[in-house]
Amino acid sequence: MTAVHGGAKGGFGTTEIVIIAVVALVLFGPSKIPEFAKQCGRAVNMFKNGLKKGIADDPPAPKA
Repeated sequence: MTAVHGGAKGGFGTTEIVIIAVVALVLFGPSKIPEFAKQCGRAVNMFKNGLKKGIADDPPAPKA
């Protein structure tokens, strides 16, 4: 796993990611985490498909 380093810019390091994962596990329980990840994956795929369709539907730029 590669951490995103941002220093003063506010990037997430390994420690922060682990803390967020532990808090999520405590809040939602171990049975809800895979369901949540599955829904996130579907949302990302829907977003990507929407971008592709939107780009394909755009009319060509007028020639100058």
